[in-house]
Amino acid sequence: MELRHLRYFVAVAETLSFTRAAERLHMGQPPLSMQIRDLEEEVGARLFERTRRKVELTEAGRRFLDHARAILARAGHAAEDARRAAAGEVGELRVGFTSSLPYSEMLPDLLSAFRRRHPEVRLQLRELFTAVQFRALAEGELDVGLVRVGADATPPGIALRELGRDPLRLVMRADHRLAQREVVSFAELAEEEFITFPPGAGTGLPDMLQSLARAAGFVPRIVQTAREATTQIGLVAAGLGLALLPAPLSCVRIPRVRYLPVSDAGADFPLSVAWPDRAPAPLTARFLAVLDEVRGVRPT
Repeated sequence: MELRHLRYFVAVAETLSFTRAAERLHMGQPPLSMQIRDLEEEVGARLFERTRRKVELTEAGRRFLDHARAILARAGHAAEDARRAAAGEVGELRVGFTSSLPYSEMLPDLLSAFRRRHPEVRLQLRELFTAVQFRALAEGELDVGLVRVGADATPPGIALRELGRDPLRLVMRADHRLAQREVVSFAELAEEEFITFPPGAGTGLPDMLQSLARAAGFVPRIVQTAREATTQIGLVAAGLGLALLPAPLSCVRIPRVRYLPVSDAGADFPLSVAWPDRAPAPLTARFLAVLDEVRGVRPT
């Protein structure tokens, strides 16, 4: 049984005339009559009572009409849903982001704008370290990611566009010897102890800490690791050491903690958007367009 047979049947049932139904369907009456006979044979029941004067639905035909209309409606909805999905108007978009982004204005503004423009798209949000996002993108578990890596470090199979850079901040207790300074350099930190992320966590911050320290002539002493930035801030408040974190996290207010700018060159943390290295899927393309809009970037 084909959808066209159902459309033919509904046309005859609604007009109760093979002539008018044929006109509606832009086909000849004899082929229409033949198609209805084939449908009745396939169904195994007479759907119409035909006389020279009129055409009427049988009881089987009346019951079949409700089902035929419902099937055609569902088929129409399915086709429309597929069309809208292909256009990126509906569906699900899986978005990854790093832990510091909710503390910035960019991520809340981006998600709010995307939901306003595409209310029928469901966002599945996952907070993941950058390296984990890259694996998820490569394995098809994410559609797009907001990652902390620059364009010069794009992994194979990933398309990446750098969005900007956040300055880094040294997090220290308010009673630290440098806490009242307006800015601090790494050359002043050779004797300090540091708190950072554990090896293999998937963030580039430990490497940045090592790089800035080496450029200042020393190897940093790591005395504590923690996977959560807010935990590191709490450990700083407890006096266990200093932490190096992106500036957006300076909005985390814990007593006895200060956030100081770093004067050293390279003391900033890149932010990029990443997706699988192929033409962006429709939903991803719409997400990138909203991202550019929120950032004030004009389309090229």
